[in-house]
Amino acid sequence: MTSQIFSRLLTASCIAVMMSFGPALAQDTKKPFEPEYGQQGKDVVWVPTAQALVDRMLDMARVTPQDYVIDLGSGDGRTVITAAKRGVKALGVEYNPDMVALSRRNAAAQGATLATFVQGDIFKYDFTQATVVTLFLLPDLNVRLRPILLGMKPGTRVVSNSFDMGDWEPDQEAAANTECTSYCRAMLWIVPAKVAGTWQMPRGELTLAQTYQMVSGTLTSPGGATPISNARMRGDQISFTVVDKVYNGRVTGNRIEGTISDGGTWQAMRR
Repeated sequence: MTSQIFSRLLTASCIAVMMSFGPALAQDTKKPFEPEYGQQGKDVVWVPTAQALVDRMLDMARVTPQDYVIDLGSGDGRTVITAAKRGVKALGVEYNPDMVALSRRNAAAQGATLATFVQGDIFKYDFTQATVVTLFLLPDLNVRLRPILLGMKPGTRVVSNSFDMGDWEPDQEAAANTECTSYCRAMLWIVPAKVAGTWQMPRGELTLAQTYQMVSGTLTSPGGATPISNARMRGDQISFTVVDKVYNGRVTGNRIEGTISDGGTWQAMRR
C-alpha cells in the first residue's frame, strides 16, 4: 500500500514539474521573428531594398562621417546598418516593433555601433535634424512628407528607392545594375534654399521666381530689364546666366554672395 502511495506521489510530482517547465520550454523553442516579403505594415508592405541599391543610394548622397542619416520606414535596418558601418551616425524609424527588435539584433551582430532604431510613426517623428534622409515609400506617402523635407536645411539630401516626389523632379537618378532584380532605381533630391522674391544688387534689382530647385527671373539695371537663363538651385548654391555671363553664388539667409564668369564678384540682399 505504501509503495502505491509513493508511486502516485512521484507521478504527481513529475507532472507538476513538467507543467512548471512547460511555458519556459515553449518560450525557449519559439522561433525568432523573421519578416516575410510583402508583409503588411502601417502604410506600406515590406519589401527589402537590395544591398546593391542601398550602397548606390548612400553613394549618390555622398554620405560622409559628418552626416546624420535617418531612414524613414527602416524595415530590417539594412540601410541604417550600412551607413553605420561606413562610420556614419544613422537612425531608423520603424512602426513595427518586431522589425525594430530585429534591426537592433542585426546591428549588434554586425558591430554597427553607430546604428540606432526607434519605434515610431514617420509622420509624427521629428527627423528634421538629419542631413540625409532615405526612404522606400509609395509616391503618395512621399508627397505627404514633401513639405517637411522642403522645410529642412538647404543642402539636405533625400534619396528614394524607386518612387518619386510628385512634381518635384529629382536632381539625379541612377540604377543599381548588379545584384538587383527589382526596385533598382535610386532618386536624389537636394533641398533647395528659398530664393523667390526681390533681391537688391549694387547696380540693379534681381527678381526671382522659384519652383523647387528650378528658378527664373529678371535682372533690372539702369540699362533695362534682362531675363536670366539656365537658373537653378542646388542646395544653398544658385547659378544663372545673364546674357553671356554666368553668375554663381551661395545663399545665406537673406544674402547672396558669389562670383561672375568674367572674373568679377556679386552680392545681393533680399528686400
